[in-house]
Amino acid sequence: MTGASRRSARGRIKSSSFPGGDEGSDSLPYPPSIRRGKGKELVSIGAFKTNLKILIGLIILGILVIYFVINRLVRHGLLYDEAQKPRVITPFPAPKLMNLSMFQGEHKESLYWGTYRPHVYFGVRARTPLSLVAGLMWLGVKDEMYVMRHFCENSDDLSTFGWREHNGRDFGRQELVENDMVLETSFVKSKGDGLGYGGDWAVRIDVKNKGLNDDVKRSAHLFFYLADEGGNVLNLGQDNLDFHGSSLLVSGSREDVGDWQIHLKSQNQLETHYSGFKTPHIYNLSDLVQQNLALQARKFGRLQLSDTSEDSSNIYIFQISGRLPFTIDIPFVSGIKGESSNVEKRLTSLTGSPLSDLLKKKRKEFDTKFEKCFNLSEKHDSETLGVGKTAIANMLGGIGYFYGQSKIHVPKSTQNRNNFLLYWPTELYTAVPSRPFFPRGFLWDEGFHQLLIWRWDFRITLDIVGHWLDLLNIDGWIPREQILGAEALSKVPEEFVVQYPSNGNPPTLFLVIRDLIDAIRMEKFIASERDEVLSFLERASVRLDAWFQWFNTSQKGKEIGSYFWHGRDNITTRELNPKTLSSGLDDYPRASHPSEDERHVDLRCWMYLAADCMHSITELLGKKDKLSKEDYNSTAKLLSNFNLLNQMHYDSDHGAYFDFGNHTEKVKLIWKEVIQENGQLSRQLLRKTFGKPKLKMVPHVGYVSFFPFMSRIIPPDSPILEKQLDIISNRSILWSDYGLVSLAKTSSMYMKRNTEHDAPYWRGPIWMNMNYMILSSLHHYSIVDGPYREKSRAIYTELRSNLIRNVVRNYYETGYIWEQYDQVKGTGKGTRLFTGWSALTLLIMSEDYPIF
Repeated sequence: MTGASRRSARGRIKSSSFPGGDEGSDSLPYPPSIRRGKGKELVSIGAFKTNLKILIGLIILGILVIYFVINRLVRHGLLYDEAQKPRVITPFPAPKLMNLSMFQGEHKESLYWGTYRPHVYFGVRARTPLSLVAGLMWLGVKDEMYVMRHFCENSDDLSTFGWREHNGRDFGRQELVENDMVLETSFVKSKGDGLGYGGDWAVRIDVKNKGLNDDVKRSAHLFFYLADEGGNVLNLGQDNLDFHGSSLLVSGSREDVGDWQIHLKSQNQLETHYSGFKTPHIYNLSDLVQQNLALQARKFGRLQLSDTSEDSSNIYIFQISGRLPFTIDIPFVSGIKGESSNVEKRLTSLTGSPLSDLLKKKRKEFDTKFEKCFNLSEKHDSETLGVGKTAIANMLGGIGYFYGQSKIHVPKSTQNRNNFLLYWPTELYTAVPSRPFFPRGFLWDEGFHQLLIWRWDFRITLDIVGHWLDLLNIDGWIPREQILGAEALSKVPEEFVVQYPSNGNPPTLFLVIRDLIDAIRMEKFIASERDEVLSFLERASVRLDAWFQWFNTSQKGKEIGSYFWHGRDNITTRELNPKTLSSGLDDYPRASHPSEDERHVDLRCWMYLAADCMHSITELLGKKDKLSKEDYNSTAKLLSNFNLLNQMHYDSDHGAYFDFGNHTEKVKLIWKEVIQENGQLSRQLLRKTFGKPKLKMVPHVGYVSFFPFMSRIIPPDSPILEKQLDIISNRSILWSDYGLVSLAKTSSMYMKRNTEHDAPYWRGPIWMNMNYMILSSLHHYSIVDGPYREKSRAIYTELRSNLIRNVVRNYYETGYIWEQYDQVKGTGKGTRLFTGWSALTLLIMSEDYPIF
């Protein structure tokens, strides 16, 4: 397997296999001149030479066969010698963060089971590669046709769905509304002595009418499933699921949790059916169910599973049908030893009234902790508080566990016929930006996620950041997008799967790390918590140092203190402005003609953050000058040098900070007739340059222009600060009643498509992460001494109010928090249930900002 060390197979050949060898001897036959058998005839020299030739021939043949096999494996990227393994797929040589003692024992076990499948509407798994997996499907209705609901999809058009409460550890409650039906799914864990690893857990599913008319009785068809990714055989509780209030659905045994059972209990009249499958994959499970139902419908005219199972099934799907409303409880118990009556007691505690009481208790605890962490009750009305709770609940409920290997781009060669190599097998525990559209790990999103999560549970944040830093390769690079495992791969177009080792991503993890350091300095942690954070930083520092050094060498520009994002396409004929995906700002306009002469102001500011954070770590740990030869303090001073910054990026005519590069504004997309390879004529939208590009400032005001402001490099008494405030508050440039737009309305690229198929993304719409960072600096300049203090306060107050009001309004009108918001009307755009960095609305509500 790619990424694994090649192990040398060393066999021992007995000499008895050859003429003239002694039984059990490890030596080859000796010449007869020096070896005589007692009482035996001498072996002739001629016979010996013949045998020796045969032996040498066999050895040579064996070597050739081994060489041929190994060479084939290497050429196909399936095997690498440690000494020859490409650096890009070689792990960083330092102890893993996840091996720290703080992540073992009770902490690890307490997080073992969870709703770690954000890509499905409801799913449960363990934090282990080959887990026992549970999930829910149901039959919805669209255009008067039944459709299977399983994976979260924007196209499903549910009125609303998402977590209403979730504590990230042992409890969550979710609502899903489709047409006239409401499903409420609750998950809760139970700990105690004598249980299997990770404890017991239970799922409650309430299904009810959305309307108040109980006379209209409709049926619902749910499909709850259990699958063992490790292929372990599952045992059906009974062949005929004649349900009478309680039933053993399925049982099994695993090394991690021992013997286990899962039951179904309900007080309602229900009909149950099942189907069992044997397959190593679960990403196409809904297809298997639909095929089974369709076959039954054609044969017997009924919409029910076949009540059959394949031999050695490792997956069972249970159809549960009934008239609304109805409630079902599904408890899971593990670590079962013998016919203990303790099992029945445990099942009772996780069903019926005891389960209801436990869920009420957990909901109350969530509300209490929410108030303690964010202190909003006196600042906002109940509707605003409701959105705040939704934000943190979905952020925590959107945490997932993934396992697999990333595909890393390499040029094709005789050794590797593909254009990629496989990273080493790795696990990732991470929050995700959006369950319907981005249900996987994104490096630059994660730092923003953790600004929110650490305030709720800093140990979860350390766990997540640790997983990300353990992805570091020997060069100090981390793949920016993590698509791990078959389920994750099934959701991503092939062209976006391969990751490029030359490309970075904003190192936002430094945001949360410096925030944690500031919390230590402000004594927000008790002594034991402080020690945990310091222990984490002690081990993380060497990886953070390597990560910084990768940026500081691979992304540096031609001038000292300059940097540019690699990965732009300098030969494209289709993009109006070549995208800069590595910056995270995708189609935000940069220099029209990419080159190594570019200087990107946002990356310079990210590097300032990273250098300053590393300096803080060395000071906090007392490790100055030990982590690296690099003097982080000097680097931070260089990158925060106001005069040098202005020389490289400030445009006095616009009063704004810009990128620098080979640029012309005279670029357009025009329709052209093109002869394709097959000889046919097609009409395509292609880029044409009408003027020669020159090295100069790139005159586009937008989010990138405000990175020096967000980094607070601008002195509070500088007239340049006033110019930033003027641009921010100018309705003709960035200001709207719903937040700051991403690109100035006066820009030539404002709301322009980048290709025929690429609508404007960072060219106008309002994004919450950048608004949060700009708002954070407005707050900073409103409390420090300076002539623009009051002006900063006035702009801050109005912008904050606009952002909160618009997110809350959209939530109650549409049922969702959105990826971005329209620059004209403020309506939600992009993907819905985007409770990644859009959830920063909660920190805006609580006026809790990091020191950037």
